[in-house]
Amino acid sequence: MWRAFAITALIGTVGGLCWLFPLFHVVLLNRALGEKSARVFDAAQFADDFWSEKLLKSIDRAAPVEKLLAAIQNDPVAAKTNYARCLGMGDSYIYFLRGSGTILSISGDEISVGVSENATNTEIVLETGLIFGNTLRDGTGLLSPSDYPDSQDFNDIAAALNKIAMTRVLPKLRAQVKIGAGISFTGCAEVDDESSDLHPLHIVPIQAEVQ
Repeated sequence: MWRAFAITALIGTVGGLCWLFPLFHVVLLNRALGEKSARVFDAAQFADDFWSEKLLKSIDRAAPVEKLLAAIQNDPVAAKTNYARCLGMGDSYIYFLRGSGTILSISGDEISVGVSENATNTEIVLETGLIFGNTLRDGTGLLSPSDYPDSQDFNDIAAALNKIAMTRVLPKLRAQVKIGAGISFTGCAEVDDESSDLHPLHIVPIQAEVQ
């Protein structure tokens, strides 16, 4: 009798614990899939919408290249203060600029451009190869990491924007480019070292059109 009582008590205790601390939850399949879907961030779709609805419409905010180059020539520190976006705690910063010039040379994944009238020296280099990093994401100031608690989402946005530039902008540019032609452009130039990265500025294109 005592043995039966002990077994009954044990079963009751285990049952109570399982009720308080269940080993699993039964959830409707549709609800489970819906919750999972809600947690998935579609960086490609976000980047596509951002590119067409915000980025391309912000071009008039970019610094005119002639004005920026003159400011850099006159006082690089003041130019950085007045025109650049600084990145975190590091020394890197980014210029968002637009302008036009003449194609001076084409080599590998670079297009050298002279901006000044009758320029013979390279003042701007348009990058036409693989794009890495966060230059396009961070260069305009339209996106803030504080808006994306999940840092992976923010990183995925950078990769998706780079892909758009590589698939939509660069192929057309490479097909049209020729020495001596005029070119208009908008893009972002990241600067790591004031002496080497400023002369010339290396730009990741957002828009580029050979004239």
